[in-house]
Amino acid sequence: MAATIQFSRLRPAVVSLSKSTHSSKTKDTLQHRLLGPFCRCGPQARPYYTYDNTQTTENQKFLYQWNLLRHKLGPSPLKESPWPRQEWQPGSRRCGLLAIKLGMFPMWTKTGKMFPTTALQVQECNVIQYLPPGAEGTRGDFAAIEVGAKNASPIYRDKDYFNKFDDACVPVKQRTASFAVTENAVLQPGTPLYATHFRPGMYVDCCGRTIGKGFQGVMKRWGMKGQPASHGQTKTHRRMGATGGSTNPGRIWKGKKMPGPMGNKWRWTRCLKIWRINTRHNIIFVHGNISGSKGGFVRVKDSLSGIFKESPAPFPTHYPEDGEDVPEDLYDEDVHQMADGSIEFEVEEEET
Repeated sequence: MAATIQFSRLRPAVVSLSKSTHSSKTKDTLQHRLLGPFCRCGPQARPYYTYDNTQTTENQKFLYQWNLLRHKLGPSPLKESPWPRQEWQPGSRRCGLLAIKLGMFPMWTKTGKMFPTTALQVQECNVIQYLPPGAEGTRGDFAAIEVGAKNASPIYRDKDYFNKFDDACVPVKQRTASFAVTENAVLQPGTPLYATHFRPGMYVDCCGRTIGKGFQGVMKRWGMKGQPASHGQTKTHRRMGATGGSTNPGRIWKGKKMPGPMGNKWRWTRCLKIWRINTRHNIIFVHGNISGSKGGFVRVKDSLSGIFKESPAPFPTHYPEDGEDVPEDLYDEDVHQMADGSIEFEVEEEET
């Protein structure tokens, strides 16, 4: 059952006015209102498209059902035969993944100490492209793997952007990121990535875009003290004061702390411990807070601060087709699970 969709560009209709019924002034005014000024120096309007409804009722029902099911079919099959896997070696660097920040969540240790965590959800994350060492976009002796997350509509993307997704046989992604890896940790384009790429107890580095605050003064941006509140101060209470650029050197040093835009920058948070992983919803619970707002994308990769003395399972990533039995929730050994009892009391029998 096939459905054919044709595109046709809409063109503005030309309005013709008769001289006998309208004067030249009225003609120019009506044309200006209907067609608008034809100025080529300004931004051009985006072309609009319409669909020719040549589908039968059965085709429309089939497309409707397909749109409901196409996101539930699971990851797309690989385009080529699987690449051979290599073993872990000291100094190996794995690929990271893209996650979405859900918010903060409190957790407790077995000793009763509470600590905050950040919930990160891995949504439709796939490997998009592999760049060998020496290619453009790599540095040093490392290769590069481009990862994309969260399916997006290709309507508002240009053709060059979603061509690379066709090569990997995956849907167009909303956000992509590149990670440096060693040659023994490469992943084939199209490989899906899950939250089980990591394990509880591992340490990761997270990078998120900070919340934009706009143009701010020195007191909020840099935490400066400001000027005195009294004793002759007039409209200088929150100003920075002298900048220090007198006769010598006669200019302001580069990097001087001054008013300006605040936030909206990528910022790394290093060496964060993973306390819990929910394999059903692909959620990773990371210690502490991470830069960014709710719903923002976060890059997650193995921490460079720690040195692995043995292979961080799994390597290079988790493959569900291996048949490994993974429970729904993975906890660190120091985390108190809510299903377990916290305090137990023994009931003493009364003496009769």
